[in-house]
Amino acid sequence: MSVARSSPTEPGRGIATAVLRLVFAAIFGTTGFLLGREAYLHLISLHVASQFWQIAFLIAAPVVGAVLGVLIVPAAQMMFETELHQVERAIDRLAPGELVGGAIGLVTGLVIAFLVKSILFEFVAFAGATGGYIAIALYLVLSVFAAFLGARVGAKQRVAIGRIAAAPAGGSGGEPKILDTSVIIDGRVLDIVRSGFLEGPLLLPRFVLRELQLIADSGDPLKRTRGRRGLELLSALQTAAPIEIVERDPEEIAQVDAKLVRLAQERGAKLVTNDFNLNRVAQVEGVAVLNINELANALKPVLLPGEELRVNVIREGRESHQGVGYLDDGTMIVIENGRRLIGETVEVAVTSALQTNAGRMIFARPKQRA
Repeated sequence: MSVARSSPTEPGRGIATAVLRLVFAAIFGTTGFLLGREAYLHLISLHVASQFWQIAFLIAAPVVGAVLGVLIVPAAQMMFETELHQVERAIDRLAPGELVGGAIGLVTGLVIAFLVKSILFEFVAFAGATGGYIAIALYLVLSVFAAFLGARVGAKQRVAIGRIAAAPAGGSGGEPKILDTSVIIDGRVLDIVRSGFLEGPLLLPRFVLRELQLIADSGDPLKRTRGRRGLELLSALQTAAPIEIVERDPEEIAQVDAKLVRLAQERGAKLVTNDFNLNRVAQVEGVAVLNINELANALKPVLLPGEELRVNVIREGRESHQGVGYLDDGTMIVIENGRRLIGETVEVAVTSALQTNAGRMIFARPKQRA
């Protein structure tokens, strides 16, 4: 499928690795050279009397230090890249609002630590050089603590900042809409998008795409068919409207529905679904929901008492005397005294209508025949 984003090319990654290795070699080689020279000046020269060995160690010690520094470059680079990869993965899991809030909090913490530094030096530096060292150590600890605390507090403001960041420039483009698994498998969203009634950028979380792929690979034939239908509809939907793949995945949350609600809060988006439970949870959390089933019920024609219809009676109803038929849009018609008419197409007159969570139900009675 075309929804997956391409990864960085290997040539580009290889160049970056080579440049990083050169930088590390320069840093560690220079550090080793300087350490070797310091070792000669403060250790070796004090224990060697021969002028020949003095000159030999003067040359050899810095060279050996530089060589040792270069030799540890691969291990240091591997450790650096591993930690960098972990940081990148952590950043990928953060929402834009969390990144902005964390950055603002970190800078604020460092500024506060810098302002407190003068007070530290004023109270501690009176003890001389030792007091100065203590003040520097306290300042470094305070800076790390303030930066960490500021980043954590700022990141917790993700919802408000995320909504500001998600607001479209100039007020155009509409609110983003997040698609869930049920509405993709259902399929009616494609016709709604094509008709132009669903505007704004469409967002597809990566964890929803993974769930679709798991359903498509299921051992249950029914689930497998539904999953593959959802993937096919997703490809067709891409031709009707641009879809943004959202990499954000709150791993601290296990349930997909809760992840969708969190993502909608962070992006200031609406949820597009036909899942009744997700609809309820989102409303409790204050997230706007576009329910496809509610839209379909709203678009069904209003039938007033006395209107006449032609209905094919296909089965008996809950009561022994009732018959049941269906309109073309799936609306159930309950026909009084219609059991004897099963298998026939008859004209009925509407008596009343009932709206339920499952949809609209029409009650009717057979039209009296002349």
